[in-house]
Amino acid sequence: MAIEPASKSTVDPTPPLYAYEKADATIEEGARSGWNDTRQDEIDMKRLGKKQEFKRNFGFLSTLGFVSIYMATWEFVLVSLSAGFINGGLAGLFWMFIATVICYSTIVASLAEMASMAPTSGGQYHWTSEFAPPKLQKWLSYASGWMSTLGWIASTSSAAFVVTTLIEAMIEITDADFAFKNWQYTLIMLVFLVITIFLNTWGAKVLPMLHTISLFAHIAGFFITFIALWAMCPRNDPKDVFLDVVNSGGWSNVGTSCLISQVTVIYCNLGSDSIVHISEEVEDASLIVPRAMWWSYLVNVFSGILMLITMLFCIGPLEDVLESDVPYLTLFVNTGSSGMALFLTILVFILIGIGNITCLATCSREVWAFSRDRGLPFSDWVSRMNHKHGVPFNSVYLSSVLAGVLCLINLGSTLAFNIIVSLTLLAILSTYMLSIGCLIHKRLLNERLPTARWSLGRFGLPINIFAFFYSGFVIIFSCFPVAVPVTLDTANWAPLVWGGVILLAVVAYFLHGRTHYTPPVDFIEGKRDAGRCFQAVN
Repeated sequence: MAIEPASKSTVDPTPPLYAYEKADATIEEGARSGWNDTRQDEIDMKRLGKKQEFKRNFGFLSTLGFVSIYMATWEFVLVSLSAGFINGGLAGLFWMFIATVICYSTIVASLAEMASMAPTSGGQYHWTSEFAPPKLQKWLSYASGWMSTLGWIASTSSAAFVVTTLIEAMIEITDADFAFKNWQYTLIMLVFLVITIFLNTWGAKVLPMLHTISLFAHIAGFFITFIALWAMCPRNDPKDVFLDVVNSGGWSNVGTSCLISQVTVIYCNLGSDSIVHISEEVEDASLIVPRAMWWSYLVNVFSGILMLITMLFCIGPLEDVLESDVPYLTLFVNTGSSGMALFLTILVFILIGIGNITCLATCSREVWAFSRDRGLPFSDWVSRMNHKHGVPFNSVYLSSVLAGVLCLINLGSTLAFNIIVSLTLLAILSTYMLSIGCLIHKRLLNERLPTARWSLGRFGLPINIFAFFYSGFVIIFSCFPVAVPVTLDTANWAPLVWGGVILLAVVAYFLHGRTHYTPPVDFIEGKRDAGRCFQAVN
């Protein structure tokens, strides 16, 4: 079914029903007649004014697996959260994790509700367009699209970097002085990108099954790691774990130190919106996508808390952890068995490696959707669909090439590479603020919103408001350095990169977007003031 502008001869001379009212009426009628999930997806796509080009081959389990393995909270608690020990110590990290995941849940809930209102691969830039004030719809959604695109490309490069560090950690278990040279690091990163390209193109048909398997592997891996660490590691004192908050970052007070550590906690829980960008491949998307987002968050947070407690008890003295270049390796070696340490590192490597496949899939779908609305140069080529495999090959290739270019920066300087990929958090949080902020504006004016089958109800507005301000709060602390005094190597360059991306988006808008980009809201509402409407062509 394709959605095309109606010709003048087909326009109903009477004022058309508002798009949301039409959709609601159709849904109510369908619910009474008992249509299937596919029919609901057709109605959603019709309201969005988009042509169905993907095969909807993701069910609830594969969708849940897709988002869960990318979030990989318990895995990243081990791999990246240990970097937060410098600000807060064991106890500070524990309590900041609890506070952060509770606050961050409002962001996930807000995104899930919007995913139910408009289940589209465009995600945040579409929601910004649909909910923003009319005069701001075009350029705000364009900014959101650019932020999301560049953020996910940086995330794809960062994901390749993480799995490469895990390979280096495996070797360090038997050779403590081993370290890859920059060209070796970069080459391995590019190899992983090539593997994920293959699985996202020629191997795309197996992705739903792979992500269903990955869900169970994610859960099984948690129990294996949890039991092994508790069974084999000596224990820290509970007082150190839950009560002794330590400020090792040089900050003037413990409170500031702990607030800065929340940034590493966010990294462990980022990615709930990954599933949004494959909404057009999910059956009954307006219900399954938000459910998968919410339940994956709850399950990941619960497993993350348990793994955090395990790490805090089993990692050894804080002094040794702060001196270690690879704190999670200190934890694994603390089992007293190099074989077990190697096994656990390989297990985490495999699970995070599968998440890299998800990352590229998410990135390529966002790039494809933005190009569909002509948000990028060469949009006709980028948005071209390979109908035989049901995948936009060109957007996968473009996303991979751009991520590979970022990886090549590591040849010259790992510091420069880390500066560039630090864009991820600020860019993604910016898109959250834009879309949630526009939703708040619409709710405050009491304007009509699309029906959400997964709804926050009367709690929607307060949850949205808290999520908006909390996103801004995290953005502020994401701009702080980890410790003071600051040197060239320890400075936080993310704000500078973020500012550069904003400037790039402004330039791109005036050179390309202003004349080529079509905000998604135009396809939904059409030019109602000019008497145009949309018609379903069967």
